[in-house]
Amino acid sequence: MALFLASASPRRRELMALVCPDFTVEVSDVAEDDIFADSPARLAQSLAIAKARAVAAQHPYDTVIGFDTVVDCDGAVFGKPRDRDEALTMLHALSGRAHRVHTGVCVCQGGRAAATVETTSVCFAPIPEAELLAYVETAEPYDKAGGYAIQGRAARWCSRIEGCYYNIMGLPVHRAVQLLARFGVR
Repeated sequence: MALFLASASPRRRELMALVCPDFTVEVSDVAEDDIFADSPARLAQSLAIAKARAVAAQHPYDTVIGFDTVVDCDGAVFGKPRDRDEALTMLHALSGRAHRVHTGVCVCQGGRAAATVETTSVCFAPIPEAELLAYVETAEPYDKAGGYAIQGRAARWCSRIEGCYYNIMGLPVHRAVQLLARFGVR
């Protein structure tokens, strides 16, 4: 039985190697804009479920794990910014305040599935405008929920984290290990 990671994220590939070094990446074709939920946490979970199920449909005898991460700033969902202006808007909103990062996790195997969501609270210090403007000129903000990489230059602004650090990068390692163990994957 093979293990599939339903994600194109290079960060998830790196972190998944900590969970289980033997896996194959297969990206789902889920239209994320078509999925809605009543809260940011449920949205992250619903997206993870959709991605895992889409890949599992192609591999019914294997195990598939899917993830999705959103940033929640007072109930507003921040996904990946589409452009410089959207990245600036997100980062201005996050500057000097706390927000939550939700990552949905779903494992599918045969006809079974289990899903959960991990939430981490992150507090940013006020971000100087010159740093924000320089940051959005780099490639770093554009393929990350909330427009920042905690493991990158945005670490300079992070004053406090409550919860799983790896969750902020998009793959809560401990939670993934727990969920996969329920399906016999170690």
